[in-house]
Amino acid sequence: MIIDINSQNPQRRLIRRACQILKEGGVIAYPTDTFYGIGCAIQNKKGIEIIRRIKDRPKNKPFSILCDDLHEISRYAKVSNYAYKTMKRLLPGPYTFILEATKLVPKIMLTKRKEIGIRIPDNNICRAIVKELSMPIISSSADYETPYEIEEAYKGYIDMVIDGGIIIPTPSSVISLVNDIPQVLREGKGDVSIFYG
Repeated sequence: MIIDINSQNPQRRLIRRACQILKEGGVIAYPTDTFYGIGCAIQNKKGIEIIRRIKDRPKNKPFSILCDDLHEISRYAKVSNYAYKTMKRLLPGPYTFILEATKLVPKIMLTKRKEIGIRIPDNNICRAIVKELSMPIISSSADYETPYEIEEAYKGYIDMVIDGGIIIPTPSSVISLVNDIPQVLREGKGDVSIFYG
């Protein structure tokens, strides 16, 4: 099922429909500021397993989560003053920040290092979903550029594909802020020059 949602002004009733699917344990595809993603609610262990299976994702590769704001991030990750100031400066935007996870993050999502990737994408649709849902959603790249390709590839596994327009896929920049030692793990769409001071 593909639904069109306005990327500038997401229709509330359609956002609610997507959230209903997530609350009922479903998996959806949605736009971000870097690519189309597939995800489920953070507490949906069955959904996490489905995403892991269809992406053929190894257990030692952690998922990222999408949050609505910095306050929500602090519930799922340990955020120091330095990390808070850094993220406040760059988010929403095309960055994934690696932080130490709190106990609220399901064990199924974590590697031995107990770290989590956090995103607040600069995309109105996915932020509206996370806000309406009142909890983060898992984020993994859908690996396809259009909603129609995504629907075709994952038929039978995902319950809704949100068409939010054309996105030229570019990975996010990944920065670890663990122990307040910034490490650029991947240079992507987000400018990382501030970390090379």
